Amino acid sequence: MLVVDDEPVTARGYARALSAAGYKVNVAHDGREAAAMAKAHSYDVIISDIAMPDMDGLALLRTIRESDLDVPMIFMTGSPALESAVTAIEYGAFRYLVKPIAPEAMLESVARAVRVHNLARVRREAMAVHELEGKPIGDRAGLEARFSSAVDKLWVAAQPIVSWSGRSIFAYETLLRTDEPTLRSPLDFFDAAERLGKAAELGRTIRQRVARQMRETPPPALLFVNLHPADLEDDELYADDGALTPFAKQVVLEITERAALDRIHELQSRVTRLRTLGYRIAIDDLGAGYAGLTSFAQLEPEVVKVDMSLVRGIDRSPVKQKLVRSIITLCTELGIQLVAEGIETVEERDALVALGGDLCQGYLFAKPGRGFPDPQFA
Repeated sequence: MLVVDDEPVTARGYARALSAAGYKVNVAHDGREAAAMAKAHSYDVIISDIAMPDMDGLALLRTIRESDLDVPMIFMTGSPALESAVTAIEYGAFRYLVKPIAPEAMLESVARAVRVHNLARVRREAMAVHELEGKPIGDRAGLEARFSSAVDKLWVAAQPIVSWSGRSIFAYETLLRTDEPTLRSPLDFFDAAERLGKAAELGRTIRQRVARQMRETPPPALLFVNLHPADLEDDELYADDGALTPFAKQVVLEITERAALDRIHELQSRVTRLRTLGYRIAIDDLGAGYAGLTSFAQLEPEVVKVDMSLVRGIDRSPVKQKLVRSIITLCTELGIQLVAEGIETVEERDALVALGGDLCQGYLFAKPGRGFPDPQFA
C-alpha cells in the first residue's frame, strides 16, 4: 500500500491500521513524493488525500496513469463536495471516502481494490501488446495519459496518388500515425481526442508536423491533408501565420463525407476563406456514407475521392461498376478530379481505368510510409 496525506498524524494512523491488517505500507506526505515512489515501486493500492498543496490527489492520479493504468486509487477528503466526488470518479477513483474514516470501511475498500487490481494485472499480462490496439481506456486519467503518449509518438505517413495514364505522381496523402499501441488506430486516436475535448489541439499538431515535413522534404506534387470537423472551426487554419498557410497552394484539404457538415457554423464562408488562401477542397470517402450529393452542393469540391468500399472487387461487381461510372460521369461534367482509393489488385485498377478513371491510390502502388514513398507502376 501507499498512503498519501500531508497531515503526518493522519497518515501514520492509516498506515498503522493497514499494517495491523497484514499489508506492507509506505507513506508519502505530498503528491510529488508519492509520484516518485509510485514510479519506483509497484503498489496494489494507493490511498490518497484529495486536497494537498503543490500536487493534489487528482494531479497525482494523472501522473501515475502515465505509467500504470491499473493501480486502484482510493481518495479521502475532509471536505466532501459533489463536484469533487464526480471529478474523482471521472478520473478513475476506485473509491471516494469521507474523513473521518472508520478502520473497517478503510480495510473493506482496500481489500476490494486489491482483488480488482489482481484481476486487472492478470488480464493485462495475458495480453500481447498488439492486442491493446483499439481497447478502451476506462478512466479519464488513463485516457489522458495514453493520449499524451500518442501525441508524443505521433508521426505523419505519406501515400502516393498516381496518374495511371501518365505513370506519374499526382499527389501524396498524409496520414496520421502514432507508435502508442493503445491508440494506434487513427479512429481510436481521434475518438480519444474528442472525448477529451482536444480534437482541435490534435488537428493543430498534425498540421504542424505536415508543415515541418514539407519544409524538410518538399514534395514533388500536391499534398492531401485530412480535416476533422473541429479543424474547420479552428481559427489557426485560416490565419496568415497558420502552419499550412505558406503551403496552401500545394495543399488539398480532405473533408470526409461522414463528417457532420451541417453542424459547422458558416460552413460555406469558411470554405470560401480556405480557397482564398489557395487551398483546394476534396470530399473524402465518397460512397461510405449517405451525404454524397449534399457534400457536392455544400463544398463544390475540386477533387472527389471514391471510398475503397466501392473500389474493392469492382472488377467482379457490375453494380459497383455502374455506381462508379455514374460518379465519374458526374465529376467530368462538373470539372472535378476523381481519385479511386484502396486499389490493391491489377484487376481493380484496370476496371477503373476502363470506366474512365485515371487517378489511383492504394497498396498496389505503394503502402503509406515515412517520407514520400516512390510508387510502383508495374
